[in-house]
Amino acid sequence: MQLRTWALVAVLALLSLPAANSQQLVYLSGQTVAPAYEGWELNPDGSYNMVFGYFNRNLEEHLHVPVGPENSIEPGGPDQGQPTWFMPRRNRFHFKIRVPADFGENELVWTLTTQGQTEKAYGTLIPEYVIDKQLPMLDVGNFGRDPEGLELLNEPPSLTLDSASEHTVAVGEGLQLNASASDDGMPEPKAAPQGRPGSPRSRSNAVGLRVSWFVYRGDGDTVTFDPPQHKTYPDYRLNSDSPWSPGWETPPLPADLQWPVTATFSKPGEYVVRVLATDGGLTDHADVAVTVR
Repeated sequence: MQLRTWALVAVLALLSLPAANSQQLVYLSGQTVAPAYEGWELNPDGSYNMVFGYFNRNLEEHLHVPVGPENSIEPGGPDQGQPTWFMPRRNRFHFKIRVPADFGENELVWTLTTQGQTEKAYGTLIPEYVIDKQLPMLDVGNFGRDPEGLELLNEPPSLTLDSASEHTVAVGEGLQLNASASDDGMPEPKAAPQGRPGSPRSRSNAVGLRVSWFVYRGDGDTVTFDPPQHKTYPDYRLNSDSPWSPGWETPPLPADLQWPVTATFSKPGEYVVRVLATDGGLTDHADVAVTVR
Protein backbone atom coordinates (compact mmCIF):
# COMPACT_ATOMS: atom_id res chain seq x y z
CA MET A 1 0.00 0.00 0.00
CA GLN A 2 2.82 2.38 0.88
CA LEU A 3 4.51 1.64 -2.47
CA ARG A 4 1.33 2.50 -4.36
CA THR A 5 1.03 5.76 -2.42
CA TRP A 6 4.56 6.83 -3.35
CA ALA A 7 3.90 5.89 -6.98
CA LEU A 8 0.79 8.09 -7.01
CA VAL A 9 2.74 10.98 -5.52
CA ALA A 10 5.41 10.60 -8.22
CA VAL A 11 2.81 10.66 -10.99
CA LEU A 12 1.13 13.74 -9.55
CA ALA A 13 4.49 15.48 -9.29
CA LEU A 14 5.19 14.81 -12.96
CA LEU A 15 1.77 16.08 -13.98
CA SER A 16 2.37 19.30 -12.06
CA LEU A 17 5.53 20.16 -14.04
CA PRO A 18 5.29 22.87 -16.72
CA ALA A 19 4.60 21.63 -20.22
CA ALA A 20 8.09 22.54 -21.43
CA ASN A 21 9.70 20.55 -18.64
CA SER A 22 7.55 17.49 -19.32
CA GLN A 23 9.04 17.33 -22.83
CA GLN A 24 12.70 17.75 -21.95
CA LEU A 25 14.91 17.41 -18.93
CA VAL A 26 16.55 20.55 -17.57
CA TYR A 27 20.01 20.25 -16.02
CA LEU A 28 21.71 22.66 -13.68
CA SER A 29 25.21 21.71 -14.89
CA GLY A 30 27.26 19.17 -16.79
CA GLN A 31 25.76 19.85 -20.22
CA THR A 32 27.26 21.19 -23.44
CA VAL A 33 27.08 24.52 -25.27
CA ALA A 34 25.85 24.56 -28.87
CA PRO A 35 26.96 27.42 -31.13
CA ALA A 36 24.15 28.89 -33.24
CA TYR A 37 24.05 30.87 -36.46
CA GLU A 38 21.25 33.45 -36.25
CA GLY A 39 21.48 34.90 -39.77
CA TRP A 40 22.97 37.86 -41.63
CA GLU A 41 22.48 41.60 -41.91
CA LEU A 42 23.25 43.81 -44.91
CA ASN A 43 25.37 46.87 -44.15
CA PRO A 44 25.02 50.18 -46.03
CA ASP A 45 28.42 49.71 -47.70
CA GLY A 46 27.37 46.34 -49.15
CA SER A 47 29.23 44.21 -46.61
CA TYR A 48 27.43 41.79 -44.30
CA ASN A 49 27.26 41.01 -40.60
CA MET A 50 27.16 37.31 -39.81
CA VAL A 51 25.30 37.02 -36.51
CA PHE A 52 25.89 34.21 -34.02
CA GLY A 53 24.60 33.15 -30.62
CA TYR A 54 24.64 29.99 -28.56
CA PHE A 55 22.61 27.65 -26.39
CA ASN A 56 24.16 26.65 -23.07
CA ARG A 57 22.08 23.63 -22.11
CA ASN A 58 22.73 24.22 -18.41
CA LEU A 59 20.35 26.13 -16.20
CA GLU A 60 23.10 27.45 -13.92
CA GLU A 61 26.59 26.41 -15.02
CA HIS A 62 28.71 28.94 -16.90
CA LEU A 63 31.59 27.65 -19.01
CA HIS A 64 34.90 29.25 -19.92
CA VAL A 65 36.34 28.14 -23.27
CA PRO A 66 39.35 30.21 -24.40
CA VAL A 67 39.92 30.96 -28.07
CA GLY A 68 41.86 28.12 -29.66
CA PRO A 69 41.19 24.63 -30.97
CA GLU A 70 38.11 24.28 -28.75
CA ASN A 71 36.66 27.70 -29.63
CA SER A 72 37.53 28.81 -33.15
CA ILE A 73 35.93 30.47 -36.15
CA GLU A 74 37.35 29.79 -39.59
CA PRO A 75 38.38 30.92 -42.11
CA GLY A 76 40.26 33.90 -40.78
CA GLY A 77 40.38 32.76 -37.15
CA PRO A 78 40.58 31.19 -34.75
CA ASP A 79 39.79 34.55 -33.08
CA GLN A 80 36.96 36.49 -34.66
CA GLY A 81 35.59 38.17 -31.56
CA GLN A 82 33.51 35.28 -30.27
CA PRO A 83 32.76 34.96 -26.54
CA THR A 84 34.80 32.76 -24.24
CA TRP A 85 32.46 33.01 -21.23
CA PHE A 86 29.21 31.18 -21.87
CA MET A 87 26.19 32.12 -19.79
CA PRO A 88 23.32 29.68 -19.27
CA ARG A 89 20.49 29.06 -21.69
CA ARG A 90 19.80 30.62 -25.09
CA ASN A 91 21.83 33.75 -25.78
CA ARG A 92 20.59 35.07 -29.11
CA PHE A 93 22.23 37.56 -31.48
CA HIS A 94 25.27 37.61 -29.20
CA PHE A 95 27.98 38.80 -31.60
CA LYS A 96 28.59 39.75 -35.22
CA ILE A 97 31.37 39.16 -37.74
CA ARG A 98 31.64 41.53 -40.68
CA VAL A 99 32.40 39.91 -44.04
CA PRO A 100 33.02 41.63 -47.40
CA ALA A 101 30.43 42.31 -50.06
CA ASP A 102 31.92 39.57 -52.26
CA PHE A 103 31.64 36.88 -49.55
CA GLY A 104 29.29 35.03 -51.92
CA GLU A 105 28.78 31.32 -51.22
CA ASN A 106 31.55 31.07 -48.65
CA GLU A 107 30.78 30.14 -45.07
CA LEU A 108 32.05 30.80 -41.57
CA VAL A 109 32.28 27.79 -39.27
CA TRP A 110 32.24 28.22 -35.51
CA THR A 111 33.64 25.14 -33.78
CA LEU A 112 33.02 24.82 -30.05
CA THR A 113 34.04 21.95 -27.79
CA THR A 114 32.51 21.67 -24.32
CA GLN A 115 32.27 18.75 -21.92
CA GLY A 116 34.31 16.72 -24.42
CA GLN A 117 31.80 17.18 -27.26
CA THR A 118 32.36 19.25 -30.40
CA GLU A 119 29.55 21.10 -32.17
CA LYS A 120 29.61 23.49 -35.12
CA ALA A 121 27.55 26.36 -36.47
CA TYR A 122 27.69 27.22 -40.17
CA GLY A 123 27.18 30.81 -41.28
CA THR A 124 26.16 31.49 -44.89
CA LEU A 125 24.41 34.20 -46.87
CA ILE A 126 21.45 32.02 -47.79
CA PRO A 127 18.58 34.49 -48.47
CA GLU A 128 16.27 32.79 -45.98
CA TYR A 129 18.68 33.71 -43.16
CA VAL A 130 18.33 37.48 -43.60
CA ILE A 131 17.71 39.34 -40.32
CA ASP A 132 15.36 42.33 -40.25
CA LYS A 133 14.46 44.54 -37.30
CA GLN A 134 11.38 42.49 -36.45
CA LEU A 135 13.19 39.17 -36.00
CA PRO A 136 15.10 39.96 -32.77
CA MET A 137 12.04 41.62 -31.27
CA LEU A 138 10.11 38.42 -31.87
CA ASP A 139 12.86 35.99 -30.90
CA VAL A 140 14.23 37.83 -27.87
CA GLY A 141 11.28 39.75 -26.49
CA ASN A 142 8.30 37.94 -28.01
CA PHE A 143 6.88 41.21 -29.34
CA GLY A 144 6.79 42.95 -32.71
CA ARG A 145 3.45 41.53 -33.85
CA ASP A 146 1.54 44.81 -33.52
CA PRO A 147 -1.02 44.64 -36.37
CA GLU A 148 -0.74 48.41 -36.86
CA GLY A 149 3.02 48.13 -37.24
CA LEU A 150 3.80 50.64 -34.50
CA GLU A 151 6.37 48.36 -32.87
CA LEU A 152 8.29 48.28 -36.16
CA LEU A 153 9.02 51.97 -35.59
CA ASN A 154 11.05 50.92 -32.56
CA GLU A 155 14.72 51.91 -32.71
CA PRO A 156 17.52 50.29 -30.69
CA PRO A 157 18.89 52.07 -27.63
CA SER A 158 21.93 54.29 -28.01
CA LEU A 159 24.80 53.45 -25.65
CA THR A 160 28.00 55.38 -24.98
CA LEU A 161 30.99 54.13 -23.03
CA ASP A 162 31.96 56.94 -20.65
CA SER A 163 35.19 55.33 -19.46
CA ALA A 164 38.21 54.09 -21.39
CA SER A 165 37.84 50.97 -23.53
CA GLU A 166 41.16 49.47 -22.33
CA HIS A 167 42.49 49.11 -18.77
CA THR A 168 45.27 47.42 -16.85
CA VAL A 169 44.59 46.71 -13.18
CA ALA A 170 45.99 44.64 -10.36
CA VAL A 171 44.30 41.60 -8.87
CA GLY A 172 41.78 42.77 -6.30
CA GLU A 173 41.82 46.38 -7.51
CA GLY A 174 38.39 47.85 -8.19
CA LEU A 175 37.97 49.12 -11.76
CA GLN A 176 35.52 51.98 -12.18
CA LEU A 177 33.47 51.73 -15.38
CA ASN A 178 30.61 53.84 -16.63
CA ALA A 179 28.21 53.98 -19.57
CA SER A 180 25.25 56.13 -20.53
CA ALA A 181 22.27 55.07 -22.58
CA SER A 182 19.06 56.47 -24.00
CA ASP A 183 16.10 55.07 -25.88
CA ASP A 184 13.11 56.21 -27.93
CA GLY A 185 10.64 54.93 -25.32
CA MET A 186 9.27 52.20 -27.57
CA PRO A 187 7.92 49.83 -26.52
CA GLU A 188 6.48 51.30 -23.34
CA PRO A 189 7.97 49.76 -20.17
CA LYS A 190 6.17 46.61 -19.10
CA ALA A 191 6.99 43.90 -16.58
CA ALA A 192 7.56 40.32 -17.66
CA PRO A 193 4.17 38.61 -17.77
CA GLN A 194 3.06 36.54 -14.85
CA GLY A 195 2.74 32.92 -15.74
CA ARG A 196 3.77 29.44 -14.87
CA PRO A 197 7.57 29.23 -15.35
CA GLY A 198 8.28 27.59 -18.70
CA SER A 199 4.86 28.32 -20.20
CA PRO A 200 4.71 30.16 -23.56
CA ARG A 201 3.33 33.25 -21.83
CA SER A 202 6.27 33.44 -19.44
CA ARG A 203 8.80 33.41 -22.28
CA SER A 204 8.27 37.12 -22.94
CA ASN A 205 10.78 39.33 -21.19
CA ALA A 206 10.24 42.68 -19.52
CA VAL A 207 10.49 45.64 -21.91
CA GLY A 208 11.78 49.15 -21.40
CA LEU A 209 15.34 50.47 -21.39
CA ARG A 210 17.68 48.53 -19.13
CA VAL A 211 21.47 48.28 -18.94
CA SER A 212 23.67 45.53 -17.52
CA TRP A 213 27.40 44.74 -17.34
CA PHE A 214 28.67 41.18 -17.72
CA VAL A 215 31.78 39.18 -18.60
CA TYR A 216 32.09 38.46 -22.31
CA ARG A 217 35.62 37.02 -22.30
CA GLY A 218 37.65 35.52 -19.49
CA ASP A 219 36.76 33.43 -16.47
CA GLY A 220 33.64 35.15 -15.19
CA ASP A 221 33.78 33.25 -11.91
CA THR A 222 36.72 35.47 -10.96
CA VAL A 223 34.89 38.76 -11.61
CA THR A 224 32.46 40.57 -9.34
CA PHE A 225 30.39 43.67 -10.05
CA ASP A 226 29.27 46.31 -7.58
CA PRO A 227 26.39 46.90 -7.68
CA PRO A 228 25.37 43.37 -8.74
CA GLN A 229 23.98 43.22 -12.27
CA HIS A 230 20.76 41.63 -13.42
CA LYS A 231 21.02 38.66 -15.78
CA THR A 232 21.04 39.22 -19.51
CA TYR A 233 19.89 35.70 -20.38
CA PRO A 234 16.54 33.92 -20.00
CA ASP A 235 15.97 32.40 -16.58
CA TYR A 236 12.26 31.69 -16.28
CA ARG A 237 12.37 30.79 -12.59
CA LEU A 238 10.66 33.04 -10.08
CA ASN A 239 12.85 35.63 -8.37
CA SER A 240 15.85 34.82 -10.55
CA ASP A 241 16.70 38.48 -11.30
CA SER A 242 16.28 37.79 -15.00
CA PRO A 243 14.07 39.95 -17.24
CA TRP A 244 12.33 36.71 -18.25
CA SER A 245 11.40 35.86 -14.67
CA PRO A 246 7.62 36.21 -14.18
CA GLY A 247 6.78 39.69 -12.89
CA TRP A 248 10.34 41.07 -13.21
CA GLU A 249 10.19 44.82 -13.70
CA THR A 250 12.73 46.99 -15.47
CA PRO A 251 14.42 49.20 -12.85
CA PRO A 252 13.61 52.93 -12.95
CA LEU A 253 15.94 54.91 -15.17
CA PRO A 254 18.64 56.85 -13.32
CA ALA A 255 18.17 60.61 -13.54
CA ASP A 256 21.49 61.08 -15.36
CA LEU A 257 20.96 58.02 -17.60
CA GLN A 258 24.29 56.61 -16.47
CA TRP A 259 25.11 53.12 -15.28
CA PRO A 260 28.38 53.06 -13.31
CA VAL A 261 29.86 49.84 -11.96
CA THR A 262 32.98 48.65 -10.16
CA ALA A 263 34.52 45.46 -11.52
CA THR A 264 36.97 43.50 -9.37
CA PHE A 265 39.10 40.61 -10.66
CA SER A 266 40.46 37.91 -8.36
CA LYS A 267 42.85 36.28 -10.88
CA PRO A 268 45.26 37.62 -13.50
CA GLY A 269 44.37 37.29 -17.15
CA GLU A 270 42.87 38.95 -20.18
CA TYR A 271 39.18 39.87 -19.94
CA VAL A 272 36.49 41.62 -21.94
CA VAL A 273 33.64 43.19 -20.00
CA ARG A 274 30.56 44.05 -22.04
CA VAL A 275 27.85 46.57 -21.23
CA LEU A 276 24.51 45.86 -22.91
CA ALA A 277 21.61 48.26 -23.38
CA THR A 278 18.30 46.83 -24.54
CA ASP A 279 14.66 47.81 -24.73
CA GLY A 280 13.68 44.15 -24.49
CA GLY A 281 14.14 43.39 -28.17
CA LEU A 282 16.76 45.61 -29.81
CA THR A 283 20.18 46.24 -28.33
CA ASP A 284 23.39 48.23 -28.35
CA HIS A 285 26.62 47.32 -26.57
CA ALA A 286 30.20 48.34 -25.87
CA ASP A 287 33.24 46.30 -24.80
CA VAL A 288 36.04 47.03 -22.34
CA ALA A 289 39.30 45.10 -22.60
CA VAL A 290 40.94 44.53 -19.20
CA THR A 291 44.40 43.17 -18.47
CA VAL A 292 44.66 41.94 -14.87
CA ARG A 293 48.14 41.49 -13.39
